[in-house]
Amino acid sequence: MTLRLNHKMELERITIVFISFLTIVIIVSTFQNTVFISAQLDSTYALNNTLFVSGSATTNTKTDKVIVSLGVETTDKTAEKALLSNSNLMNKVIDALKQSGVKQNETSTSAFSIKPNYNYSKYGDRGNLSGFTVSNSIYIESSSINNVSQWIDTAVEAGANTVNDVYFSISEEKLQNIKNMLLKEAVANAKTKADIVAAASGLNVVGIKSISVGEIGLPPVPGPLYSKSVSSAEASSTPILAGEQEVSTTVSIVYFLGS
Repeated sequence: MTLRLNHKMELERITIVFISFLTIVIIVSTFQNTVFISAQLDSTYALNNTLFVSGSATTNTKTDKVIVSLGVETTDKTAEKALLSNSNLMNKVIDALKQSGVKQNETSTSAFSIKPNYNYSKYGDRGNLSGFTVSNSIYIESSSINNVSQWIDTAVEAGANTVNDVYFSISEEKLQNIKNMLLKEAVANAKTKADIVAAASGLNVVGIKSISVGEIGLPPVPGPLYSKSVSSAEASSTPILAGEQEVSTTVSIVYFLGS
């Protein structure tokens, strides 16, 4: 009887120890899972702390390319005579420009037209054919921007009687170098803004989620700086100034914030 009682008590002790062990295991496991889940939640929360910032950079730079449009306009009673007169004058203009330093690959025809002229004062709506006007214009596209005034004077003296447009711009090579510089400045501008905002919020910038680069910003193409019909007596009095052009760019950056 005593032996049976002792055996029963031993079984109860073993059972209690086993249950206690299982309880400890369950508690430890639950604690580990809780810590892991909490760490995941904290990490997810940190990744959700983002800040959108835009940065910009602008500079003014001297233009290094010019496009000049000039030409010859002639009128005569027949199209053949007007065309012959126009061709002779235009050939003289092109030869004179070549002698003054304009390269062959810097010139091209920009516009050519033959139009009939009608006199409506005598015949009303029907009009009377009074002759023909031939217009021939060429483009000069060059990096020799300091020679523009000389070229215009030379062309007019040779027979050109229309100076249509003078545009100054920035060459592709120079524009690309400026863009690379401005992108670095725009990113630095965005980072400075992000640091200020993060510090004011008690946080730090810890990474970048995304970056979006805007297109290079150039002002609209200006109207012609010089446009008129001219005679050789007045052409040399017109100064041509290149000036500067504003170039800008922007970036949009999403930063990760953390403590």
